[in-house]
Amino acid sequence: MNEHISLVKKWLNDPDSVSKKELRANFSAASDAVYAASRSSAHATDAAYQAAHAAHAAPYGASAAYWVKQYEELENDR
Repeated sequence: MNEHISLVKKWLNDPDSVSKKELRANFSAASDAVYAASRSSAHATDAAYQAAHAAHAAPYGASAAYWVKQYEELENDR
């Protein structure tokens, strides 16, 4: 499981379990991973980035939940 997705899923299950500082750090790390990803994993990495961004930027989880689902579907298609 992608570490960025894991943190977002933890936040979705319990928003108080992850600090805003952790969400910011997760977003930065996911952003860096997008640029470092190989073409074969770019779509899944982008979905992880989008989930991290949504969790960091939004006070609610609807968008983050959508991107977690996208990531999981991409990983299942591998």
